[in-house]
Amino acid sequence: MKNNFNFRLLAGAFAVFTLAACNNDNTEESVLPQAETNSLQLDPPSDLEKACQYVDANWSSNSVLTTTLKTTTDTNFMNTQMTKIAGLWGRTAPTLRFVNDATSPNSTYNAISYSSGKIYYGYAIYYDAKAKGGDIVNAMILAHEYGHQLQYIFNLPTVNENTYRPNELEADGFAGYYLRRPNGYNQTTFAQIASAYEFAYSIGDNQTTNVNHHGTPAQRRSAVRLGFLLGQYDLTASAFDYNFFYYYQGVLNGTYKMAKNSQYPELDAYMSQYMDELRKIQTGEISAEEFKQLK
Repeated sequence: MKNNFNFRLLAGAFAVFTLAACNNDNTEESVLPQAETNSLQLDPPSDLEKACQYVDANWSSNSVLTTTLKTTTDTNFMNTQMTKIAGLWGRTAPTLRFVNDATSPNSTYNAISYSSGKIYYGYAIYYDAKAKGGDIVNAMILAHEYGHQLQYIFNLPTVNENTYRPNELEADGFAGYYLRRPNGYNQTTFAQIASAYEFAYSIGDNQTTNVNHHGTPAQRRSAVRLGFLLGQYDLTASAFDYNFFYYYQGVLNGTYKMAKNSQYPELDAYMSQYMDELRKIQTGEISAEEFKQLK
């Protein structure tokens, strides 16, 4: 199932297209080969990318691919975050580009992670996120999108379902983890990131049998909370995946009375304090306001 995913959308329907920087450039790989996983870097834009008047089929026909946002401050913030997010996992940053459409601004309300090692980030989602919750919201969204890069690189998630739910919830978890880690966004209490996640929570859906299902709003809340809790520990991407789905299966699927996690006993002792809380988030017993007050 995982190898059939050509890219991940933060929101909206999933469709399979060949990535093309412009309509006369169709040379991108649709799936990132394992042999290329060590070559991802924040590379300078090609001449084609500098003057692109067509991004790809996932964006409007008038969209423009660019290396900058409206201000140097905004651009530097996102590039710095991209480097920090990738560095947290011991990797160099993937290519980050921005998408603008002056004729139809709302068409850029999206962020896409491509299996070819690129993240394209829309102007509309960037500025709406910043207006609603500040810089931390865009840091969270970018960390979510980079979570999909980790999935491409390491052939994650290790749990498969008939929808995109495991992939999206794990990406939410990666985001929560990054926001907490001291060498990440370094937010020490959950209340500090709750407002950021409420922005992403609004894109949860209840179409549980649809292949495009990203997880219910309550499950997405549980996932970012679980990622935040795992941020207590320094984990590799594979270790994060193991632990995330250990508790994902135990809490998000409702079977929360589980055997001890013998591979990570210290982490398990810590997580045991939060199992019932995670269950209550997933079932909706913890309200939106209570969620934002969690420590």
